[in-house]
Amino acid sequence: MKALVLPEKNQPLILKDVPDLVPGYDEVIVKIHAAALNHRDLWIQKGQYAGLKYPITPGSDGAGVVAAIGSNVDPLLKGKEVIINPALNWGDNPAYQHPKNFQILGLPLDGTFAEYVKIPATNITSKPTQLSFEEAAAIPLAGTTAYRALFTRGRLRSNEKILITGIGGGVALFALQFALATNADVYVTSGSKEKIDRAIAAGATDGVNYKDEDWVEKLQEKAGGFDVIIDGAAGDNVGHLLNLASPGGRIIFYGATRGNPANIEIRRIFWKQLNVLGSTMGNPEDFQDMVSFVNDHQLHPIIDEVFSFADGEKAFRKMDSAAQYGKLVIKIA
Repeated sequence: MKALVLPEKNQPLILKDVPDLVPGYDEVIVKIHAAALNHRDLWIQKGQYAGLKYPITPGSDGAGVVAAIGSNVDPLLKGKEVIINPALNWGDNPAYQHPKNFQILGLPLDGTFAEYVKIPATNITSKPTQLSFEEAAAIPLAGTTAYRALFTRGRLRSNEKILITGIGGGVALFALQFALATNADVYVTSGSKEKIDRAIAAGATDGVNYKDEDWVEKLQEKAGGFDVIIDGAAGDNVGHLLNLASPGGRIIFYGATRGNPANIEIRRIFWKQLNVLGSTMGNPEDFQDMVSFVNDHQLHPIIDEVFSFADGEKAFRKMDSAAQYGKLVIKIA
């Protein structure tokens, strides 16, 4: 079979032949029709991720058809259109992933940027019928991350006021769609006016450009405070988010692309009775609930561009430029 392989750090993807896969006990082989990028894949290419190994076929997101089954697997699964849950070995406690066993497909195990992928049968679920394979492939990692941050951790309720930072990225856009489906009052930030305008056109109430020096003041004038704040950047903006949160508000961090804050004024956390929460990916129930939510609300993920299998490296370069609004998808089959 063919796969997109990273031979070494800071090297381009190579489309090459790799050994065929054989399903083991409780495993299935999925013929991948489409796969989607996450920033995790780019960081692996740049050597900026834990547990690196090369060569590796990256890719966490994928959708396709079950092509082969191993022993102890329901034979009715063969031929089924499925979405892959890339979270492996979550563990027994739904509150947090197992600190040693938890893995994400695409490192250290070869991922979805291939004609076929091997996965435990428990890590697949039926593809919602309203979704194309390209749309279905866009959902797993970012959709589950957004769902857990919003609902499992953030406990977002209808008509609450929410701020989603960095709109345009996969998790932020899913958070926007999910929050709007819940009838929340949504505000966004971005470094791009075009991305803010697109979010407003999709249903957000308003937004501000975080490159403006007075962006915090502008948000306070527009919205007052926020019941829920979803952020994947952290850095020195954490202090601003503490200011923007309403008393009793929840701030959920699912990433830290800007690193750690230089300092935090702890008084604001305890005086405003804030809940500062962390969230990573999601447990199997989060994944299933997310797919059901997408199905029940007949949602379609926002896709920026679909690339051919041979143009996988071009997809990586577009992600590196931060020019996308929505998911970048590679059509495999």
